[in-house]
Amino acid sequence: MTDCGAEEKKDELSDRQAQGEQRMIIQPTSLDDPKLNKLKEVLVDWINKTLQIEHIVVRSLEEDLYDGLVLHHLLRRLAGVHLHVEEIALSTDVQLRKLDAILTAVNETFELNEETAKWNVKLIHSRDLLATLHLLVAIVRRFQPDLVLPVNVSVEIIQCEVTKSGIKADKQTEFITFQSNSSEELERESNKECPIDELFKLEAHKIETVKKAILHFVNKNMLSLGLSVTDIDKQFADGVILLLLVGQLEGFFIPLCDFFLCPVGSLEMLHNVTLALDLLIDRGLPVQSIDPQDIVSQDVPATVKVLYHLFRRHKYK
Repeated sequence: MTDCGAEEKKDELSDRQAQGEQRMIIQPTSLDDPKLNKLKEVLVDWINKTLQIEHIVVRSLEEDLYDGLVLHHLLRRLAGVHLHVEEIALSTDVQLRKLDAILTAVNETFELNEETAKWNVKLIHSRDLLATLHLLVAIVRRFQPDLVLPVNVSVEIIQCEVTKSGIKADKQTEFITFQSNSSEELERESNKECPIDELFKLEAHKIETVKKAILHFVNKNMLSLGLSVTDIDKQFADGVILLLLVGQLEGFFIPLCDFFLCPVGSLEMLHNVTLALDLLIDRGLPVQSIDPQDIVSQDVPATVKVLYHLFRRHKYK
């Protein structure tokens, strides 16, 4: 253990820490790490897409999550948890009470206690980036496991502790996302097997149960267009209903001149399906591994996999 190098760092920590309390400070050089910035970008984009229907826009993880409003909406939308807390918390006391209720619910969901969690009310409210990232990554892994996060994201930290003799510090490396030196493991983590792949290894009646749930979801969202789907296996092959569904769920209109409303032949069908998958990739859905030709050829696992990813993102809307 060595003394912190900068006097101003000591003064800052002395003001914010009681004797015996430990605090982890990210080294400024780590803040410029491209992997860290990519992780922040992915998380911000994910939050904004998840809460788009509620007109919530996040620009900074540190500045926009500390008061609990965004976390409360995420928890409600992803986990269906409704807490009796103030919607807008202006005073510090109200914000702290709100965060306490939110983090208690999160820890109960994850079966964590406050000592083992890498976040707490004080850290989140003080805009601690490391604690905020740990919390968001944990939420993603639990509620949005198909979201691909950058792997091996780490930061250099100084773990400081106030003692009777002053502030002591120890430099460490803190991993925020999946840690591995194996290229094979990293590839597996970045291209997680979709649960649908496992589904089609099960009994036929279980597959049908899931397909019925997805079919209900599709028809619920196509109702306003006066359309309905009765056969998942065949009705998405030409890409038309898939494109209309993407537009409905993601909240945008696809110009009719961009696709074939009444496709003739496999090439026009392939154009439609390829456009739909490109749009989904642009919106952050992990469908890069799906071959458009498989959907045109009425490959059921490929079709259900695309619909499953849409279902995962929009099932609470």
